[in-house]
Amino acid sequence: MHPRLRRIVAALAASALLTGLAACGGDEKSPEASPSSSSEETGDEATETPEPPALWPLTGLEVKGELPSHPVLVTKVDNTSSSSPQIGLGSADMVVEELVEGGMTRLAAFYYSDVPPVVGPVRSMRASDIGIVPTGAHVITSGAAAVTLARVKKAGIPFVTEGAKGIYRDNGRSAPYNLFSNPNVIAKGIKGGDAPEPYLEFGTPADYPGKKPARNISAGFGGHTTTWAFQGGKYVNTNSYAAQGDAFPATSVLVLRVRIGDAGYRDPSGYPVPETMFEGTGPAQLFHAGKVVQGTWSKDGLNGAIKLSTDKGALTVPAGRIWIELVPQGTGNVTWAK
Repeated sequence: MHPRLRRIVAALAASALLTGLAACGGDEKSPEASPSSSSEETGDEATETPEPPALWPLTGLEVKGELPSHPVLVTKVDNTSSSSPQIGLGSADMVVEELVEGGMTRLAAFYYSDVPPVVGPVRSMRASDIGIVPTGAHVITSGAAAVTLARVKKAGIPFVTEGAKGIYRDNGRSAPYNLFSNPNVIAKGIKGGDAPEPYLEFGTPADYPGKKPARNISAGFGGHTTTWAFQGGKYVNTNSYAAQGDAFPATSVLVLRVRIGDAGYRDPSGYPVPETMFEGTGPAQLFHAGKVVQGTWSKDGLNGAIKLSTDKGALTVPAGRIWIELVPQGTGNVTWAK
């Protein structure tokens, strides 16, 4: 049983024990009490407020059964035509798309409620991931530049890379797009730890205030634009590199406009490596059910929680599977249409 569930069960058991002792204690009846007054004051049967259902921290959906014993696994996945077909995105709880060098993007695919047998192609980390990866999560990666590895280690983010059990090369593909992971195997080797805090503030579809139509979305990063179309109750990535039948089924698309800094080094092709500054505040657009709400996001430090708001107050994200676009301010753009 998960540690959080054990604490709940223990608390309920202790409460029941104290109630039983109170009922059995004392041989004398209180002169003020009478069967009728007791019945009127306490009712014929004691009622207890049921515990709220446990929710998955990355989707806000209700947990059926027990939480897993392994931590969240965040896999860095290539997002260029060379990655086609991407494997395993259809099982992710959440995906974050971030800027890398040359105006291209890379994906951070989050796995917790459903861990597939294969994910990839696996690529390297960036300093941007320090603000993206939740506390306690493990990153599956091909590695990183020395300066990035030093910063990731200093931030206390554990990672698994080539050479570890569960990471292998697919000889049917060309390097560096042939590194794949078996998260099931990796998860079995990482035990312990409580469930993470919710990644977003989740709500219900009834809470969503969107009214402006937005069935088609374009999120531009400079060298790459990700496009979405609302079809069959989901947002479909119309230019995805995912394998047939393995695309990410986005209940909502959350666009956060972010500042971009310089990571301090260049990639092998000579491009300066950008760093997403995922803290502070910026504009936000939340797309759900074919509609959009515009607001603001805020995050207190790299490890802070993401908070969304509009001019009318806090904004929650309808529970479901979310794709987050970290679109650069200035060089990036986001558009939508009916």
